[in-house]
Amino acid sequence: MPGMNSGLSPDDPTLVAAFRSALLHQGAIAFIAVLFLWLVWATARTWRLTTPSATSNSGGAGAASDAEVTAGSAGAGPAGAEAAGAEAAGAEAAGAEAAGAEAAGAEAAGAGAAGAGGAGAEAGNSERGGPGEARGRWLLRIGFGVLWILDGILQAQPKMAAGLPSLVIEPTAASSPAWVQQLVNWGGTIWSYHPIQAGAASVWIQVGIGAWLIVGGRGRWSRLAGIASVGWGLIVWVFGESFGGIFAPGLSWLTGAPGGVLFYVAAGALIALPEGAWRSPRLGRLVLAGVGIFFIGMAVLQAWPGRGFWQGMVHGRPGSLADMVQSMVSTSQPHFLSALLSAFSSFVAGHGFAVNLVVVIVLAVLGVIFLTARPPLVRYAVWFGILFCLADWVLFQDLGFLGGVGTDPNSMIPMALLFSAGYLALTPLPQESVGDTAVPERGQRLHALRPRTLGGVVASASARSVAAVAAVAVIVLGAAPMASAAANRSADPILALAIEGGSTSLDLPAPGFSLTNQDGRAVTLASLHGKVVLMTFLDPVCTTDCPIIAQEFKQTGELLGRGDKDVELVAVVANPTYRSTTFIQAFDRQEGLAGVSNWQYLTGSVSQLGAVWRGYGVSVTDLPAGAMAAHNDLAIVIDGAGNIREEVGADPGPATTSTQSSFSVLLTQYARQALGRS
Repeated sequence: MPGMNSGLSPDDPTLVAAFRSALLHQGAIAFIAVLFLWLVWATARTWRLTTPSATSNSGGAGAASDAEVTAGSAGAGPAGAEAAGAEAAGAEAAGAEAAGAEAAGAEAAGAGAAGAGGAGAEAGNSERGGPGEARGRWLLRIGFGVLWILDGILQAQPKMAAGLPSLVIEPTAASSPAWVQQLVNWGGTIWSYHPIQAGAASVWIQVGIGAWLIVGGRGRWSRLAGIASVGWGLIVWVFGESFGGIFAPGLSWLTGAPGGVLFYVAAGALIALPEGAWRSPRLGRLVLAGVGIFFIGMAVLQAWPGRGFWQGMVHGRPGSLADMVQSMVSTSQPHFLSALLSAFSSFVAGHGFAVNLVVVIVLAVLGVIFLTARPPLVRYAVWFGILFCLADWVLFQDLGFLGGVGTDPNSMIPMALLFSAGYLALTPLPQESVGDTAVPERGQRLHALRPRTLGGVVASASARSVAAVAAVAVIVLGAAPMASAAANRSADPILALAIEGGSTSLDLPAPGFSLTNQDGRAVTLASLHGKVVLMTFLDPVCTTDCPIIAQEFKQTGELLGRGDKDVELVAVVANPTYRSTTFIQAFDRQEGLAGVSNWQYLTGSVSQLGAVWRGYGVSVTDLPAGAMAAHNDLAIVIDGAGNIREEVGADPGPATTSTQSSFSVLLTQYARQALGRS
């Protein structure tokens, strides 16, 4: 999978430091954005309470009566105004007590007079998560909110930026069909080209979704958070989990099939349903039926002959189950866990048939009980299912997130949350029977956008609404750079800097030279005055690094675009034996450089070349005839005034598509900086 692996170590200090710096900077931006939203909200509420209309409306019983009439004319009615006033009073009671309650009541009435009071009261009621929210919905919302935040924290591990594509995504996709590999490789290429942006974006998107679910409560904000969970979950399921491995051999419920994040998607879809769907046991029956069919299907798959799950040992080697467990023993983890896994692996190797039989029976029985949807039976099945999932989570999935590149706790915890929520939805409490929130009419929504009304809408917003907007801002903070990275086909220059260990900024006169180019014309440094020179040293018979460096220079010219006419791409022969124009012309044809107008491949006598090598600090060793010359890889940036501005190692390192693109981008940046100085 050529685009998946940058070839760099996940522990590379340059990448780790850049990733940490990006998280800190974006974290500071997120904090400032959240603080700004909170200040705007607090200021709007304070301003609203101190306006003359609010003061007069809170003056006495007669004013309160007028407020009721005004609220009624806006469509809320006296009772609705009283309810809205009581709710607003509760929100303000932390510091205002009776006087605050009176002012809040007047505030709600004032909002009604502006034409948005009815909608504001309805929104406030829908966002309040009290006892009226269905228990099953609450469990999904809070449980998966916490999981999304945990996943975001796991994405912030130092190895994630450089290691996720090669250590997590690529191994998962390796056994899938070619079309799956191609699709996943496209997504993995975006990550390997932009590891810092993609890594940081994943952190903030997942933390934002989790926070949104938790603070969203009930109503529209909460349902939108569920939709966001569905959207991002599907992206992770396809590109991060290769469709959960459902197209790969060896699929097993024990190891996480059909992908843990698919349960996040299911939970998000349930949260996005109108609240009215949670008022009857029907939703619980549907959820449990779906889980039951899934469990029975997984039981059949686990029992299918020929898949290796029934044998503890096969031809003296661990069978499929024992190998699953044994493969996790070497993961970096506490000693007691590795010892437990090692002992369990030995047990499975000796009793593979019995272990698989227990798994098949438990899955089938749980599936049948869930299909019956009988609360007494389902209740015990849920408790047993939770215990069974926890056992599998430890013994077969090794908690899912250990080793430094774990992205989530795998599938058992999300699955247990899902069927537990199904049981709670099957047995709703009487107080959970609440109606859905009415949507304000189009005229009300447009009226709320008017400047005079907008302040009232902000002031009357609940704390949950403000917190939800802040969570959305965090998601946007991650999504924006991710979208920018996806649209950029060139790699981040940080990869090249990681390979070379940085670059050296200089301001020294470049040593002059007088050589001959591939066309036999004389070229001197003075003849290039006024242009930026990107210079390197290449062996025309080299078959390793030099062709790669030549392609990087060629890509640099393409990236410069119109600026290309002010930049000369110059290479000096780095071989004392094979230095004739015949060899350099053959090299140009081989690398597709013969038609590049600003490409200059320079040669000369051994003494001329030696003077240039010494002047620019290049060491060339003449090897026996027929062999390539040994030399250090170097790229030099010379500005239009003839001064060296940058010196960077040109070693192509792993020579992956991402590192080659990265080096070209780095040279392009240096060339543009030099053009700005010229």
